[in-house]
Amino acid sequence: MKNVLFPAILLIFGMLTGCQNKKTDDGFVSIFDGKSLDGWKGDSTYWSVQNGILIGEITPETILSRNTFIIWQNGAPENFELKLEYRISADGNSGINYRSQEISDVPFALKGYQFDIDGKNNYTGQNYEERGRTTLAYQGQTVVLNALPDSLSSLPVSDLVKNNAWTKAEITELANVAELKSNIKNNDWNSCHLVVNGNNMKHFVNGILFSEVTDNDTVHGKKSGLIGVQVHVGPPMKVEFRNIRLKTLN
Repeated sequence: MKNVLFPAILLIFGMLTGCQNKKTDDGFVSIFDGKSLDGWKGDSTYWSVQNGILIGEITPETILSRNTFIIWQNGAPENFELKLEYRISADGNSGINYRSQEISDVPFALKGYQFDIDGKNNYTGQNYEERGRTTLAYQGQTVVLNALPDSLSSLPVSDLVKNNAWTKAEITELANVAELKSNIKNNDWNSCHLVVNGNNMKHFVNGILFSEVTDNDTVHGKKSGLIGVQVHVGPPMKVEFRNIRLKTLN
């Protein structure tokens, strides 16, 4: 009689081992295996994996002098959607960087767009450009970043920033900020959804649009780059991420 047991075992094993990178019906692929930091680069002083969760933590013994990131190593996507869930302590400050570049002389540092996250929900969902043009859109804003005329394109970024926000922008109110914040769960899991396509970037929290940026600034804007998540300078804190999934767009 033909031995059907061994092929069946192989089939089951293949199905189990292939689950991590299997594309789902909605086109998303997991980029964090929930078991290790494989495919990610960061300082293990601050980053670990426990029970399927990517954890960033600052303790009283490991206070930071600058922001640090753990950076996904398997691509620099241009147009994409990214989904994940996060949970953050009350004093926590974090973010999801994308279309970013590493800083050559600063380990585990990124420069680029950021989906901001904080435990007090003062910034969660806004678009902040790390080491760049600072705040691009606050919570509840739709913003168009203007193309810079030649007379301004060579100026330092700091000359075009006021009160920690980029000044060359057209701003429209998207939603009431207090109402937006009421949809964020404190000390619990929340979902983030980034839709980044062309020069348009949308940040959703728990399915609700918190900010939108259209970047027409060809001097400072970026079309592709790295993805990473952050622990921010400040007091002891903890941020957790899970179910990190990416879908590339044409």
